[in-house]
Amino acid sequence: MPKTYRTSLVVLILTFLATASFAQEAAQLSVLRSDAPLAEKAAACRQLARIGTKQSVPVLASLLNDEKLSHMARTALEPIPDPAVDEALRDALGKLSGRLRVGVISSLGVRRDAKAVEPLSKLLADPDPDTAAAAARALGSIGTADAAGMLQAAMAKAASLSDPQKRRQHVEFVAEGLLRAAEALWAAGKKDQAQTIYDRLRSLEGAPPQVRTAAWRGSIVVRGDAGAAMLIEALRSTDKAIAAAGMRAATELAGSAITNALAAELAQAPAGRRGLLIEVLAQRSDPRVLPAVLQAAQSDDPQLRLTALRALKRVGDASCVPALLEAVAKGDKAVAQAAVEAIAALQGTSVDQQIAARLSEAKDSSRATLLEIAARRRIAAAAPSFWTAADDPDAAVRLAALNGLGAVIDTRDLPKLIARLSKAKDEQEATALDKALRDVCLRAADREAAAKELAAAVPTVPAPLKAKLLETLNQVGGNNALAAVAAAARSNDSELRDAAYRTLGQWKSPDAAPLLLELHRDATDDRLKVRAIRAYIRIARQFDMPAERRAEMCRKAMELAQRDEDKRLVLEVLLRYPTDEMRSIAVEAAKVPALKDEASLILMALAQSKNVNRAELGKALAQAGHQQVKLEIVKATYGAGEKTKDVTEVLRRHAKNFRIIFLPGSSYNDAFGGDPAPGTVKQLKIHYRIDGKDGEVLLNENSPIVLPMVK
Repeated sequence: MPKTYRTSLVVLILTFLATASFAQEAAQLSVLRSDAPLAEKAAACRQLARIGTKQSVPVLASLLNDEKLSHMARTALEPIPDPAVDEALRDALGKLSGRLRVGVISSLGVRRDAKAVEPLSKLLADPDPDTAAAAARALGSIGTADAAGMLQAAMAKAASLSDPQKRRQHVEFVAEGLLRAAEALWAAGKKDQAQTIYDRLRSLEGAPPQVRTAAWRGSIVVRGDAGAAMLIEALRSTDKAIAAAGMRAATELAGSAITNALAAELAQAPAGRRGLLIEVLAQRSDPRVLPAVLQAAQSDDPQLRLTALRALKRVGDASCVPALLEAVAKGDKAVAQAAVEAIAALQGTSVDQQIAARLSEAKDSSRATLLEIAARRRIAAAAPSFWTAADDPDAAVRLAALNGLGAVIDTRDLPKLIARLSKAKDEQEATALDKALRDVCLRAADREAAAKELAAAVPTVPAPLKAKLLETLNQVGGNNALAAVAAAARSNDSELRDAAYRTLGQWKSPDAAPLLLELHRDATDDRLKVRAIRAYIRIARQFDMPAERRAEMCRKAMELAQRDEDKRLVLEVLLRYPTDEMRSIAVEAAKVPALKDEASLILMALAQSKNVNRAELGKALAQAGHQQVKLEIVKATYGAGEKTKDVTEVLRRHAKNFRIIFLPGSSYNDAFGGDPAPGTVKQLKIHYRIDGKDGEVLLNENSPIVLPMVK
């Protein structure tokens, strides 16, 4: 595309967008000029906040004195990038009062209008405290040197007020404004001016606690390395808020001077404050803090030691391993666990090498913990130690090895692992080895190859283990796994076959569906046919798949299922996934006498779904054999024993000209406005009349309401 053409195209697009934007702006302004309802004008202001230009300023400014729209007008004005907005707001400042003027003051602060400093400074002494406070906050937000000077002068006047209540009130809001000004000056590179304000605020009598705390943090951080002494002063404070400000400042300050100051303070601080200093050092993420934290991790003070061990999770490295392993071996339970957590979090292959070496040499009671650490870190080099420990006479060591084995070995060890599984000494060991088997297979880069190894082992292991291998194959999944379970399902070994059917009934993917149909077709045992079709229906119910495929599965299951209870499971699937295809299956099911009521109920439920054509409901019910009837609810009660309530009117509201009644809500209690007999099994008793003939039905709580025909 030629450059001139591209340029012309860009210009054309930008022109089009600008024209469209101007048109939108004009439309919104037209709404504001009209007699449109308040909601429409508020919506127009919201739109102008996005697209407004200088053209919108006069109209929006005219709304600043409108009690109902002033706030929305300011919201629209604030983002417009044109000095006309500032002029309009300053002009309104002298014309408004009360809440509307406070709003305009706030907007001037948001826009940081330096020309508003003088008129705003005059409002610092306004008799209305809300106006004076808003002016102080706005001047702080503007944050120029002039604004800060006005606030400092106002602070001097506030401090000299004779009325204690007024003095406290003025000191508080001017202090808040000064804090904002200090932040703005600092951001503008005027650190000396910001520091002066921070220092004044942190020692100001009567300053709000949050202002004083923020000023402490600002005073420290604005000084950089020179703030080290002040940082230590804050951390030594008995005021928890000031100490917290010091902690925050410590995380913001980089550099060796701060780190060294904190480390030196740790060495001489009383025991009660060392934990706080450890946390501060750890939060700095500075490797230079490690020696101080590591030394504290070997302290005789139990609480300090625990705090330091937890801190090593963030700042530790391979050099900490000996001390941490020592804590694992000789510390109490809490210390040992904290050390384990710290080692698990350390980075680097050197850490793994040290742990593997220590594990290979260990002979004491720490072996079980070392095995746990190696497993958590998945240290493959420690695998030989795990195999050795798997036969250890100490049950705790043996179980730790077996529990962690799957984390450190790979598929090359599968034959050895399967052989070990067949020698498990008890159920606990068998469970641990089975878990290891699954861990290895699920981590395998080639799961099909892993499944092939497992499949080959099925015929070779003792009978009780065959079922476990089949369950593991289900976890692994894939073609080889399914083929192995299929072979087991066709086995002459009844125990193996039973395990295979059980596994297929819990298969974790829909790819087992065709196999289940084959098994249903080929089985000569009715019991196996039932298990196959129920597993097939489970897949249709449980897994994501295209709607057409699910409907086809339901249709097939309805054809093949021999028992009504299995067909009812299909009806549940129809209800869970409502579509027109599912409706047609329900229509066919309703022609079966034993399924008629349930299928008709499903049809009513399907009609409530957006995915179903409601106009077809009457036709569907007619096809199902449920012709319309003249239904009258005579009397209905719900409850248990003497604790019942009359629900006749509720049923009358929801009864249509069919024998099926759908209630709102998920339960009878919801539909009937509460539980008349809490903790008791309740019943719904309905006296009704169909085509002039009286009938009565007693339904258990939450049963579908299907009224029997009266003979």
